[in-house]
Amino acid sequence: MTRRRPPARRRPARKRPPRRRPARRKSDADLLLVLVAVVAALTLVVAVVNWLLAHWWVLVIAGVVAAAGGGVWLHQQAQRAQWEQVRARGLRYAVGQLDGLHHREFEHAIRDLMHRDGCQNAQRVGGGGDLGADVKATDPYGRRWVVQCKHRRHGDRGAPVGTPDLQVLNGTARQVHGADVAVIVTNGRVTAPARVFAKEQRLHVVDRRTLAVWASGSQPLWELLQAVPPPRKPPALS
Repeated sequence: MTRRRPPARRRPARKRPPRRRPARRKSDADLLLVLVAVVAALTLVVAVVNWLLAHWWVLVIAGVVAAAGGGVWLHQQAQRAQWEQVRARGLRYAVGQLDGLHHREFEHAIRDLMHRDGCQNAQRVGGGGDLGADVKATDPYGRRWVVQCKHRRHGDRGAPVGTPDLQVLNGTARQVHGADVAVIVTNGRVTAPARVFAKEQRLHVVDRRTLAVWASGSQPLWELLQAVPPPRKPPALS
């Protein structure tokens, strides 16, 4: 007898993945939306222009209002600048007032005193990583000033400024900050060795007594210090 072959098993039909819509249809739709938006914007612009041409007096009124507003703003700016000049010229501090300041406020006060004396670009730069410079300024004679501030909460009863403080200033004022005049300012005391070191290294020390004279407004700082470098340029006419 012949054996019958078992019927062949049919493999299940593979499901075809759904057809993806071509990306072109999406790009065409996006392009159509862009065109519609452009046409709408142009239509709006044309309508506004036609309305303004028909109502030209609106433009005239708007121009007058804008000119008046600009004039008021310029006048306010001029008054503010004049007031700042008056305030700067009249700036005075008693040394007791400086004692009561926070050390950051003390740095701002020194900056303001430099500005009062004619250093238009005086700025406070003290903070983390200041490399020994708390205030920078250029005087009317073109000299670059770098000032390190040492505020003492208890004034002349606080810790004195010593040679290490001046060594930091000496190491960075000229080499890093390009100073012509390197100054350390304190409302306290300065040790005798620190004064000797300052004289040897051509550094300038503003102690409590000198600070009191300077802050009172009698003279600019460069007239109170000895051996200040000569001017780089003649002073600008005021």
